[in-house]
Amino acid sequence: MNPLWIVFTLLGAVGQTARNTMQRELTPSLGALGATLVRFLFGFPFALLFLVAVLAGTHATLPTVNRDFLLWIGLGAATQIGGTALMLMTMEQRSFVVTIAYLKTEPVLVALMGLAFLGDPLTAAMALAIIIAMAGVALISVKPEAIAGGRFSILRGPALLGLSSAALFAASAIGYRGAILSLHQASYVLGATFSLAAGLTLQTVLLLSWLLLVRRDMLAAIAGLWRPSLLAGFAGAAASQFWFLAFALASAASVRTLALVEVLFAQGVTRFFFRQKTSLREAAGIVLLLAGAILIVWANSEA
Repeated sequence: MNPLWIVFTLLGAVGQTARNTMQRELTPSLGALGATLVRFLFGFPFALLFLVAVLAGTHATLPTVNRDFLLWIGLGAATQIGGTALMLMTMEQRSFVVTIAYLKTEPVLVALMGLAFLGDPLTAAMALAIIIAMAGVALISVKPEAIAGGRFSILRGPALLGLSSAALFAASAIGYRGAILSLHQASYVLGATFSLAAGLTLQTVLLLSWLLLVRRDMLAAIAGLWRPSLLAGFAGAAASQFWFLAFALASAASVRTLALVEVLFAQGVTRFFFRQKTSLREAAGIVLLLAGAILIVWANSEA
């Protein structure tokens, strides 16, 4: 397996942390839906620029689109929109780092979906890495006193929002990897970049069409915040570009499990930017998450 998937995943995690931070800052002014639109609308032109740069650098032609590609890219685009909106709604109710922890239940679903729909392998070592990482998620997310007092329910409140967001992001990861593979491109860079441009084009068209019909006032609000929105769009497009490159080289489960290092980046943002403290219990959970990420790298190197 090409080890560059590790580099791409780590860069994607850095970019995604930056984008999530910027989107959270936009949510009070634009709401969850408006901040969601910013990610796609302002990321769209950068995705096209990435594609133009790849075509110019490789002197290649655009890939031939087939039915399977359209189905996979449609799945990835639609579920990513829903997952992003639910993520921002969760951030309004819980701390930044805990929200990211909820989202990191995603690898379990990605592994199962990848095995079922794409035939991606799931070795014993990979499964162990995911279990360790999920133990970290549970340690971060679930307060023991809440369980003891009978107040915790995974089926309501911010936990439900966060876990639902994770499920949609898992479906999105599978959709995008399926789209890249369906192109059968010799150049994984072109396949990944074209898929990103196609996905963002579809997402922008869908969101703009809906807003023009029912929420034109939100478009005016977004236009008034175009400077921070442009930065968030670039961060989102850059992060997605690295994710797609990683998806082209490794299974979605491997990429999403290693991406748990984003929790470490989120921890830094929480402490230094949002001034939110992290408990010893949450810190122990982060250690488990990182242990799972290290194990998934080892498992893939041995595969």
